Amino acid sequence: MESNATGPGTLAVAVAPGQPVFEVAIPYQVFFEPPPGVDGARWYEFKLCGPRDSRHATLRDPFVALTDYDYDDLIAADTVIVPSIPDVRRDPPADLVEAVRAAYERGARIVSLCSGAFILAAAGLLEGRRAATHWKHVPALIERYPEIDVDPTVLYIDDGQICTSAGTMAGMDLCIHLIRKDLGSQAANAAARNMVVPPHRAGGQAQYLESPVPAYASDSGLAATLQWALQRLDEPLTVADLAEHASMSERTLARRFHAELGGTPLQWLLTQRLIRAREFLEGTDLPVDAVAARCGLGSAANLRAHFGREVGISPSEYRRSHRADRHEVVIGTVEGA
Repeated sequence: MESNATGPGTLAVAVAPGQPVFEVAIPYQVFFEPPPGVDGARWYEFKLCGPRDSRHATLRDPFVALTDYDYDDLIAADTVIVPSIPDVRRDPPADLVEAVRAAYERGARIVSLCSGAFILAAAGLLEGRRAATHWKHVPALIERYPEIDVDPTVLYIDDGQICTSAGTMAGMDLCIHLIRKDLGSQAANAAARNMVVPPHRAGGQAQYLESPVPAYASDSGLAATLQWALQRLDEPLTVADLAEHASMSERTLARRFHAELGGTPLQWLLTQRLIRAREFLEGTDLPVDAVAARCGLGSAANLRAHFGREVGISPSEYRRSHRADRHEVVIGTVEGA
């Protein structure tokens, strides 16, 4: 797909009669206009796209959107977001399925939120792929489309041209992830700050946690240790170091991480180090080996291995794609570091 010369191109959100309105509101809130501090010339060209013929909609439908764009505009978009469908037990709208399939064949990136995965499945786009949806819809998706590798545990999955997510906040997480991927950490952090949500939750995090996920808030039992570790990412931190700071055993620390963050201490550390690496790559001219050292990943080879596996491209490629028309930024570090 051809993209905007200075931005990520056209982003179309599909709407249909009866959709859960909040699921439509999420991508609208995230992508409709740039957050404060982000150049509008580099932002998405947003389009809300409805059926070509909305005469079948009735006042009994919980949600009917009057849009300036239809599914023909959706087919021509660079990114297509498909929110939830009204009822997973019924066949999805045939015209929307057709449009999503046509957009994919033109090369668009296709993104589903929650039960929007059923649209992608009906279009034949998830066959043989790993995909996510809300945990309560997993049995229905597996029963109806057994050829899909449905993962009931994760928040979202980025499979390149196809992205799928779980429930409401997981859809928000995926939207923020797309901004980070398209426009970099500064834009993603600005969008998250504008909506007062955590700037990053890894897609592999569990859908259901024993307690709410804190944005490192003061009410988290791990908050002080997380902040302490974030200020020392350039050091070779171990689980034992984290446990000692938290004044608990390593086994107890592991249980608390799983309950509050949905993963292990080492997974959390790696995620934070890769976020810090992206910030350095975007905002400084430091050599890759220096970025690796400052993020606690040791060597350039180690950074490249983790970066390639988690981000899909090399650190140098990431820097080239995210440094265009950017001013240098100051990376948050410990005073005197």
